[in-house]
Amino acid sequence: MQFITDKEQLKPGLIIFRRGDVGHDNFYCRVRIQNEDRYKTISLRTADRHAARDAALDQYADIRFRVKHDVAVFNRSFLQVADEYADAQQRRASVGEVSQARVGNIKCKIAGPLNNYVGSTQVHLIGQDRWSDYPLWRRENGKGRRNNIISDSTIRAEMTMFAAIMNYAISKRYVPASHRFEGMPKLKSNRRDEFTLEEYRKLHTKGRKWIREATTPQGTWYRQMCYNFVLIMCNTGMRPPEAKNLRWRDISEAKDKDGQEILVIYVQGKGKTRKLIAPKSVGDYLDRVRALSKATKPDDAVFTIINGKPAVWLYRDTVEVLLKYTDLRDGPSGIPRTTYCFRHTYATLRLSSGVDVYILAQQMGTSVKMIEQHYGHVNTIKHADRVLMGIVGWDAMHAEMNAEIDAEESKAKTVQSIKAKQAVKPRRPKK
Repeated sequence: MQFITDKEQLKPGLIIFRRGDVGHDNFYCRVRIQNEDRYKTISLRTADRHAARDAALDQYADIRFRVKHDVAVFNRSFLQVADEYADAQQRRASVGEVSQARVGNIKCKIAGPLNNYVGSTQVHLIGQDRWSDYPLWRRENGKGRRNNIISDSTIRAEMTMFAAIMNYAISKRYVPASHRFEGMPKLKSNRRDEFTLEEYRKLHTKGRKWIREATTPQGTWYRQMCYNFVLIMCNTGMRPPEAKNLRWRDISEAKDKDGQEILVIYVQGKGKTRKLIAPKSVGDYLDRVRALSKATKPDDAVFTIINGKPAVWLYRDTVEVLLKYTDLRDGPSGIPRTTYCFRHTYATLRLSSGVDVYILAQQMGTSVKMIEQHYGHVNTIKHADRVLMGIVGWDAMHAEMNAEIDAEESKAKTVQSIKAKQAVKPRRPKK
């Protein structure tokens, strides 16, 4: 390098030198990293040659120790590693391994809360304590969509990304394996608000009246489309992104082993594909959608807006109007329902009907663990007879105990009443 002057080799792989492109005479050292074609240059902050030699030998020993014990040699900020991780995910998206939406979500989390929390911190300085402190920091420094409170699910998703970036740093040997985060802080998991069977019936029947009350042709069109969209979602369990990606060519008719007509729907979402089975009634709802739509070619989107272009937001505002009209906007937990609740409704009604958890997990493109985590309450209600097995004898025992207590209390009240009715004896006069 042309800017290196006054170079001196102290040992193979270690030199000290001055730089001709700076305004001082301080020495630098350059250390070759063992088993790698890389060098690390360090400022020794002294112009004295003897002091520079001693400092260079110390740096050499320190780097050899780091390499031997798998400790990071080159410092990187968390943001630098995070951007590198995002670029790696972008390459995966370009070949179809993950979706572009996922990459966008990753970049959003990195540029937002994670950058604010540890963006400028050297990655080798981030330990378990910073990981554990994240939920409290996030709540103190962020605002959520509902009452300005950051939800636990949001924090959990961000911490999952936080951990993924640190795991990436470990895989690239930027930090040792001891920097891997352990566990996940206990965060409340809100049960997803589905529609009960009675609420679904209400949505079904009142939705027709809602359509008739539209005052414009455009309003009628959107209400009809929204109504059929709701019915399709509640009877297939599709995710909203899967519905947005659905094309007419993805739908085909078939028959089950008993000869009954069914639909086979090929869905795509979350970077994965699968086939789900739907009853014939869903075909009727889709026929209504086709009759309304201006886009019915095989490659056209099933769910469109009135001009035939794909519905990016899947009638979000119209769905909200329908839910408010039917007084079903807020779930039991007080959280406003969204289009995702139609998927939860499907899962709940299927489990209540006795569908095997494993088969339902395949149908919905999720795991058995996820089904059990979010819909375990359904099995408790469905198997109430088992949960309450022997409760009749238990109730009889309590009834007998209560009868004994009632008898004793009644006897005590009777004695007390008799005593209260007895005349008070006059005092004897003193002699």
